[in-house]
Amino acid sequence: MPKPLSIQLYTLRAEAAQDFPAVLRTVAEIGYKGVEFAGLHGRSPQDIKKLIDDLGLQVSSSHTALPTQENVNQLVETERTLGNTRLISGLGPKDFQTVDDCKRAAERFQTAAELVRPHGMTFGMHNHWWEFHTVDNGRLVYDVVLEAAPDIFSELDVYWAAYGGQDAAKVVASHKARLPVLHIKDGPLEKDAPHTAVGGGKLDISAVIGAADPTVLEWLIVELDACATDMTEAVRQSYAYLTGQGLAAGNK
Repeated sequence: MPKPLSIQLYTLRAEAAQDFPAVLRTVAEIGYKGVEFAGLHGRSPQDIKKLIDDLGLQVSSSHTALPTQENVNQLVETERTLGNTRLISGLGPKDFQTVDDCKRAAERFQTAAELVRPHGMTFGMHNHWWEFHTVDNGRLVYDVVLEAAPDIFSELDVYWAAYGGQDAAKVVASHKARLPVLHIKDGPLEKDAPHTAVGGGKLDISAVIGAADPTVLEWLIVELDACATDMTEAVRQSYAYLTGQGLAAGNK
């Protein structure tokens, strides 16, 4: 059974800054089953929750600030209002330069997971390409962090794993027990080159999705950071490719 398709709304951030409700209506009209938030563009969680319910959208997850003792109650309140239980964050390249850096980052992630767990929520790491460089023990940053933070999940960005020099499908297969969500993006795998609609780049998307554990994977989430074409059209084309190939399930 294909997994349901969500979209990271950062993809449509420029459009959302102008009219966030219109973006949500467009996403629902295309047929996406879910959304992954990256901020609410000045709207209240209550208003957004009512709108996504009216549109028949679910919340797959949210990108948030890294949960800490100081902010966790506010984060939990917002995400509970939205109907979300899956919080995701990440760190920059300077946080992963050595094994000790990686372990300190993992400790922050592990603490975040422990802070949200009593609220019925889980915490996961989102990666970029720098997590697929090796550190001074010859291991990948990604592997070191996941080992040192056993209670987090991974929202693997499959494009950045490939851009970092790895076989994305093999990374999925190796860590499938920790992958309830996947970021699906595509592109030319060239430095500073914009992404493409999913299916228009160099990744073997079918192999990547096929490497996941269907008993663990819950959502596929389209994310495009930049695109040479109109972003809304790329979002539409990505939906058409993934659902048309039977790789993901939509509402249309």
